[in-house]
Amino acid sequence: MTIAVAVSGGMDSLLSLVLLKEQGHDVMAVHGHFLPPSPDWERVAVGLAKACEILGVPFHALDLHEEFDKRVVSLFVGDYKTGLTPNPCAVCNPRMKFGVLFEAARKLGADQIATGHYVRLEEREGMGKMLVRGADASKDQSYFLSLVPIETLRLAHFPLAETYKKDVLTILSDHGLEPPIASESQEICFVPDDDYQKFLTSRETMSGGGQAVLSDGTVVGRHKGLWRHTQGQRRGLGIAWKEALYVLDKDVAQNRLVVGSKSELESSGCVAGQVNLMVGMERWPEVVFLQTRYRQQAKPSRVEMVDGRLIFNFIESHARPTPGQVAVAYTEDGVVLGGGVIEGPL
Repeated sequence: MTIAVAVSGGMDSLLSLVLLKEQGHDVMAVHGHFLPPSPDWERVAVGLAKACEILGVPFHALDLHEEFDKRVVSLFVGDYKTGLTPNPCAVCNPRMKFGVLFEAARKLGADQIATGHYVRLEEREGMGKMLVRGADASKDQSYFLSLVPIETLRLAHFPLAETYKKDVLTILSDHGLEPPIASESQEICFVPDDDYQKFLTSRETMSGGGQAVLSDGTVVGRHKGLWRHTQGQRRGLGIAWKEALYVLDKDVAQNRLVVGSKSELESSGCVAGQVNLMVGMERWPEVVFLQTRYRQQAKPSRVEMVDGRLIFNFIESHARPTPGQVAVAYTEDGVVLGGGVIEGPL
């Protein structure tokens, strides 16, 4: 059995390759060029090829930037145009890393895939092998893998399951290895300097300004484009009012930004579509722990499936979820039960 290790050029995926090699697995390294051609292409590929030569591992570099643009970047831009705040990393994993890249690796002779995600796969009674939060809680990335089908995840390896981020560079150094990309990756890999607004306007003609209104329709100012805002935002609204205002919603049809007080941000629940179940809902506990953004503590919620959508009813107060982000349901001990893309609050 051959395992294709998806190596990005960063430290985490390179260490994953090292660990699997040391465990005696038959491995190959596969690097997908997701971004348009640039001087970094050759630098990263050469660096990875050198590391693989030291390890005695076959290395393959694949040009996948057109597929990435079609399956991830274009969707990202389109979602912003329709008033959503998308999560491209959660989309990239099922579509590219565990999709296009894995299929390409299979054609090269791989049977399974490995990545540098900080997550675990564990056998759970009555569920089978399940995705579970990684040991390093500060780096757990199970949220971003929640839309990958469980059948695919069961063909995956996550060598960093029990590893802590602070130890990665030391372990690589002990092996005489240096990652081509030493720094942490930016928030969105395809957005230069993390300036998503500049990136969006470089790709598409985005919507113009309009009214900013309270939930009762009272006009309190103007916005410069709905796509410039996200739910919960306070800073940068440019609205003078008797109290601090926050973005509550986007009325795309009328090009209106709905704002309100902090108390109005609280939500009783949310609806999620594009559902990916890791296990049938008959196996879900009565109370799940829901996470609606990456840097957020999961909170208890009740859930039901209605017409193919997950309906979450929050048990504790919960900040208004952002349409386009991902809602992930966990057990109390960190097993991922399933996830979906947030469509809106209840």
